[in-house]
Amino acid sequence: MLNKFEPTWMVESIYDLSPTELREKGIKVVLTDLDNTLIAWDNPEGTPQLHAWLHKMEDAKIPVVVVSNNKHKRIEHALAALELPFVSRALKPLTRGIQIALKRYGLKKNEVVLVGDQLMTDVMAANNAGIRSILVKPLVDSDAWNTKINRFFEKIVKKRLIKKDRLSTKWGHTLDD
Repeated sequence: MLNKFEPTWMVESIYDLSPTELREKGIKVVLTDLDNTLIAWDNPEGTPQLHAWLHKMEDAKIPVVVVSNNKHKRIEHALAALELPFVSRALKPLTRGIQIALKRYGLKKNEVVLVGDQLMTDVMAANNAGIRSILVKPLVDSDAWNTKINRFFEKIVKKRLIKKDRLSTKWGHTLDD
């Protein structure tokens, strides 16, 4: 049961991912959660660091696609300045959003990775879909009200994973770790 919550890799931030590392792993498209992964949930403009990272991905021709449980209108508004493609109402931890993205881009499961800040939705959805995942630390400590419930249960799962030595307590691993 715990294996459903095990990320493939863990890094501090999505901005730590380099096109070179991704290509070495055969990753052609980055699927990413929106809130607290790509942007702070309460800051839709994004940071200069985000814009620089997106330019690196664009230059490397590695598309970044947002796969979010949010409504279409919310994501469209949040991404207006970033002009990123997205899948709304992904229903993570179900695989609906991932399947839509795979089909839309004609991708194989081994060509994508899902990056997210939550074990209970992002990592579990990736594992359910049979794709790789990268767990990142949330960009900010605060969450929207509906995420706070997941964080409560996530703490319990993390403790169990760490106890069974299936999740490192250290962050900042590269994809080679």
